[in-house]
Amino acid sequence: MSDSPAPEKLWSGRFNEPTDAFVEAFTASVEFDQRLYQYDIQGSIAHATMLASQGILTEPERDAIIQGLKQIRSRIEAGDFNWSVALEDVHMNIESALTESIGDAGKKLHTGRSRNDQVATDIRLWLRDELGTLRDAVLRLQTALLDKAAQEAETILPGFTHLQTAQPVTFGHHLMAWFEMLERDRERLADCHRRVNVMPLGAAALAGTTYPIDRHLTAELLGFERPAENSLDAVSDRDFAIEFSAAASILMMHLSRFSEELIIWSSAQFGFIELSDSFCTGSSIMPQKKNPDVPELIRGKTGRIFGHLIGLLTLMKSQPLAYNKDNQEDKEPLFDTADNLKGSLKVFAEMIPAITCRKEAMREAAMRGFATATDLADYLVRKGMPFRDAHEVVGKAVAFGVAEGRDLSEMSLQELKGFSGTIGDDVFQVLTLEGSVSARNHIGGTAPDQVHAAIARARVRLGLE
Repeated sequence: MSDSPAPEKLWSGRFNEPTDAFVEAFTASVEFDQRLYQYDIQGSIAHATMLASQGILTEPERDAIIQGLKQIRSRIEAGDFNWSVALEDVHMNIESALTESIGDAGKKLHTGRSRNDQVATDIRLWLRDELGTLRDAVLRLQTALLDKAAQEAETILPGFTHLQTAQPVTFGHHLMAWFEMLERDRERLADCHRRVNVMPLGAAALAGTTYPIDRHLTAELLGFERPAENSLDAVSDRDFAIEFSAAASILMMHLSRFSEELIIWSSAQFGFIELSDSFCTGSSIMPQKKNPDVPELIRGKTGRIFGHLIGLLTLMKSQPLAYNKDNQEDKEPLFDTADNLKGSLKVFAEMIPAITCRKEAMREAAMRGFATATDLADYLVRKGMPFRDAHEVVGKAVAFGVAEGRDLSEMSLQELKGFSGTIGDDVFQVLTLEGSVSARNHIGGTAPDQVHAAIARARVRLGLE
């Protein structure tokens, strides 16, 4: 920040006393909204171009403004720009520097607009770019999942409900479940983009402007789909920011659930996978520890993102139309949400390929929990037994296995026939783990052939093939 004397405020004409120093610092946003500089300059260049096309600025004034703004952008990018708290925000800092650089022409840039529609436009421009970056980040993670799922399409592990062994599945099938969740997340971000891509500029403070502006031209110059229909709505609502935060929260919820599984699976109690050392840390006192810090941190950041969503909803819930100073509080949670979401997706996409599967441990766990009990029931049903009767027969067989400490596949034919004479020597074909997963050979099933087919369809959906 600059230590030079405080510059005169661009709105000071109405006031007879200077702003209290603490109030000035308390109400300033430039410390965090300066990251919008390139979008502020982009919007101002488009605005100046439109003003000149309408005869509101002369062509020399337009050219001076555009050249001055480009020079300011270069100074900012070079770290040679002094941001002043006295000038409150990114908009006033840039406009003040422009006027200092090119003189009176700089004072004409703000014709036909207000900081209210200016900031709303800047945020939408920024968020539009962020949404594109985030969709690409989700795509990278999905691609990593597809590659890993293809490698593990035949790797068997127990599928769980209530964290109890339910039925055997393949690890590839399990990973494809996360792929589908992320695909819906990517679709939500794309859908959010449609509502973000509407231009507020030209709404001015709240009622529009008396100047003969061409909002469609400005929208075209900035790549917006269309200008906002209502000036009051354009400057005052932040539902697009709330929608983004909601989509981000759902995405983080998925990453948190996935993180939880990685944490559990990598524990000594499960031992299904090993995370690369690159994504873990040790203990300062216990030399044997290998802590899954990355998934734990992502799980923790989920609460932070959820909090931003609730904060934005609360921010907006009591605001009358139109713009209120409350809305200055929208940027920090938005910036933080996007930053942490990008970081979480990036590290996840790098972590997935580095996972090592302990296939024998997975298989042994699937053998321990009577995972093929449903297959035995289905076998009896195919032999003509009503399902409820088959359920009872298998339940008794499982109870016997629990007492004996043996899986169904480890029982003799004579022991199994003791529960039902319908059982024949072909029963062992359905009691193997491979037989169980291969039997679910339909779209969406866990059979290895279906997993490979699902991966192939997914690659087409992503445009990878």
